[in-house]
Amino acid sequence: MTTDSAIASYLGLAIGDALGATVEFMTPREIAAQYGVHDKMIGGGWLHLKPGQVTDDTTMALALGESILEKGKVDALAAAQAFDAWMRAKPVDIGNTVRRNLLQFRKTGEPHAPYSDHDAGNGAAMRVLPVALATLGQSEDAVRAACREQAHVTHHCALSDAACETLVLMVQDALQGATKNDLLHRHSHPLAARHPEFKFRAVRQSQNPSGYVADTIQAVFQSFFDTDDFRSCLIDVVNRGGDADTTGAIAGMLAGALYGVEKIPEEWLKVLDTNTHRACEEQAKALIYLTNSPNNSRSG
Repeated sequence: MTTDSAIASYLGLAIGDALGATVEFMTPREIAAQYGVHDKMIGGGWLHLKPGQVTDDTTMALALGESILEKGKVDALAAAQAFDAWMRAKPVDIGNTVRRNLLQFRKTGEPHAPYSDHDAGNGAAMRVLPVALATLGQSEDAVRAACREQAHVTHHCALSDAACETLVLMVQDALQGATKNDLLHRHSHPLAARHPEFKFRAVRQSQNPSGYVADTIQAVFQSFFDTDDFRSCLIDVVNRGGDADTTGAIAGMLAGALYGVEKIPEEWLKVLDTNTHRACEEQAKALIYLTNSPNNSRSG
């Protein structure tokens, strides 16, 4: 069952990315005027995508996953090299913080970006799913360390770290049968207690969320915890607009892990790019296999 849920989480990431990309940078009012409720995977948007085509959220996750599989663990240098190769291949989109710190890596060969409170974007959180799958069953300290290994290549920031680690632990608990209420009390509330920027119950509805990681997590958590199925969660979050491919991707990752493949709408699965669908499914299986391998060297 864990493998099926891992596949659902990866497909959820890609579907949320493709669905949200259509309305990225639009306001809720603009979305309502143009689509009523945006609930179809039709491509377009500012990137002029084909229906079912994904953006950097999914392709960076896949690049990270490949580096983990090749190295046998989460490794900062391997991740940096994979991201650099990904950038050289001219992806459809790339975030400013990601670009800046990967260019710095090219110059120095140092895979850890310098610490900066200004690098509190969502670029490390959007791609973190492979870490959740590759470190399933490890100690919480090891999981948190692995999160930072990949995140600090481009986003070395306390708020980014907190978001990445919380998302990974939530996905892992969901894969192992935790309920939504469990996730709320084990992870979301403690995150907000440590970092009040992530409070999402006592703040206004997070409409038009920016790329700031606290905006992203507020929007995702409001949608994830206030809906009862995969479809409703993703429609709710992407219709908030803003950085909708990333809020969609992260919400899809969580909802997929919680609800499973059978709850992902067939009309979305059919439209998702075939190569992306295959890559997500195969990588999810391979990462779970790595987790269960007796020769797994464990990440650190």
